[in-house]
Amino acid sequence: MNHRSNYIGYAIARLAQSIVVIALAYTFTFLIINVLPGDPITNMLLDPENGFSPADIEPIIAYYGLDKPVLEQLWIALSRFVVGDLGISLRSNLPVSGLVLSALPSTLVLALSALAVALVVAFLLAFASQNLPPRYGQGLLRLLPAASLSVPAFIIGIFLIQIFAFQFGLFRITSPNSFAATAFAAIALGIPVSAQIAEVLIANLDHEARQEYFSVARSRGLSRFELFAHHQFRPSSLPVVTMIALAIGELLGGSLITESIFGRTGIGSLVQGAVSSQDYPVIQAVVSLAAAVFVIVNLIADLVYPLLDPRLRTRNRGREPLADEPLVDTEAVAK
Repeated sequence: MNHRSNYIGYAIARLAQSIVVIALAYTFTFLIINVLPGDPITNMLLDPENGFSPADIEPIIAYYGLDKPVLEQLWIALSRFVVGDLGISLRSNLPVSGLVLSALPSTLVLALSALAVALVVAFLLAFASQNLPPRYGQGLLRLLPAASLSVPAFIIGIFLIQIFAFQFGLFRITSPNSFAATAFAAIALGIPVSAQIAEVLIANLDHEARQEYFSVARSRGLSRFELFAHHQFRPSSLPVVTMIALAIGELLGGSLITESIFGRTGIGSLVQGAVSSQDYPVIQAVVSLAAAVFVIVNLIADLVYPLLDPRLRTRNRGREPLADEPLVDTEAVAK
């Protein structure tokens, strides 16, 4: 019961911190877009080249409260953000929340598919590095993550399109949302991310393989997979959880470029159109939601940590026991 109450208290505290961080991120984005000298939204509305008539400008200024003090504008924006109202697009005159929701599924499919690719590739590389003969596992395979990190996702994407779309015809660039096109887009986006996860995982697997308990487990005659899964991978999983949480942000950012390369319609095309047309409410909404997703994913990672190892409790970036159990040597785990 004490374990459960401690964990619930810890989860509530982390949730409150995450809410504050999301609110601060939205406030910071609002101030950059709306309060910098020149007020870009008002300037855009008053620019004759944009074709806004006085009859068009008046309701927009009233809606966003641009004629009110900055703090009042911020309060209006935050009040709407809390209930999911992200404003009105200056170009399409449609609710920004509707534009984001219509573009989000395509981006989520790509990002989640790329995450699956990254996890599978990282796991296979890590498993092979521990079980293949030293000539391969200790040499060539350990160079692959570093090599993958040095190649941007858009280069991989162009290569995949050239080879598998133009040369072998396995997918069509005119059907970017097909299963095959999505799979190759996910590969292009997931390979660089898999390299980061694989490097951290291999380093921790090497550390666990040098421990005495691992030698004892090996002497019991366990299969290679059992030895790897129960005595290497499980104690090495904590840093991997952190890497996955960080990778989510990279996948969301990288998906914007990958969508453009493969011709997909998603958040990337929405942002590209908003930037080219100076649709600041859409830009602010996407930036704020990206920050919220990143915070939420890291919150989930923090909550998963104590579940993977009940002796760990993350609070104020420190480690405290959930009850009277000893602390884990987290410095060794992080190496």
